[in-house]
Amino acid sequence: MTRERLYGLVDRFPSIAVAVIGDFFLDDYLILDPALSEVSLETGLEAYQVVDKRPSPGAAGTVSSNLAALRVGRILALGATGDDGHGYDLRKGLVARGIDTSHLLVVGSLFTPTYTKPMLWDSSAPGGERELNRMDVKWRGPTPADVEDRIIAELDAVLPEVGAVIIADQVQERNRGVITDRIRDFLADRAGRYPDTVFFADSRTRIGEFRRVIIKPNAGEAARHLGAEADPERGAVDQAAEHAARLALRTGRPVFVTLGANGILVYEDGRATHVPAIPVEGPIDIVGAGDSTVAGAVSALSVGATCPEAALVGNLVASITIQQLGTTGTATPEQVKQRFDEAFATP
Repeated sequence: MTRERLYGLVDRFPSIAVAVIGDFFLDDYLILDPALSEVSLETGLEAYQVVDKRPSPGAAGTVSSNLAALRVGRILALGATGDDGHGYDLRKGLVARGIDTSHLLVVGSLFTPTYTKPMLWDSSAPGGERELNRMDVKWRGPTPADVEDRIIAELDAVLPEVGAVIIADQVQERNRGVITDRIRDFLADRAGRYPDTVFFADSRTRIGEFRRVIIKPNAGEAARHLGAEADPERGAVDQAAEHAARLALRTGRPVFVTLGANGILVYEDGRATHVPAIPVEGPIDIVGAGDSTVAGAVSALSVGATCPEAALVGNLVASITIQQLGTTGTATPEQVKQRFDEAFATP
């Protein structure tokens, strides 16, 4: 890709509209000062003292935040949260980033999914903080059918307005989150009816069950879904190409397999293309790297990039976000352009 091509793609991001459907979590960072710890009189255990809070949108919210940082023109959040404090903080964070939450349901019977992340001040840790055991708040029952009905109605309402739909399937328990079996079937149907709209799915445990949409497993997710074992005699890229080809037969659409430091393997129309990662120096934090890759790739696809070009944009965005320690990072268009120039400048 030339510099002019990359700049042209990025400069068109404000012209697009993207819907993000899936599991919107709150990342609730609690900052702890060990010097202030007390001993609980009731239990005799150490009582950590919170000195700051950093609530931010997570999971589908991380993808949305990355789209906002890339200055995508319109971002619509579709899903369901509880009518609780975590939901308030989540929606407040999304609105602050310019994300349209009018299609994000508030359901009193649900919990707002939340990753509570205690962060202990530690000067020896990267970024000066060390994460303690995470506490997860999730709705543990089946997703109610009436909530599915409402989500389907909201997506049908926005589909004529958007150029891309990102599917963020975060909840690992089947039919306990937004992307239930029924919603997945509905998305396959709508992807067939809207062939010019980019449908792009990321799923922790059910990536191979999607149909008619582009999928983005990492190498481990692709192998696990296919029941494949690692072959030490073959390279990661070759194995990813084989797995991507098998997945593409099921989905009928291109497959992006992320390979960490090895970049992305794109499989499309019977051809595999390896797009190397962008090398970075210093400590890194890979939390949210997959979400930032999705945001970059889908934004690029929405403005006419080829799949390999979109993978490169995804790699550029991820190379920036992983350098932001102790948080789920984002990248601006200016940073993407600068990183491209640094990586591909001619001497």
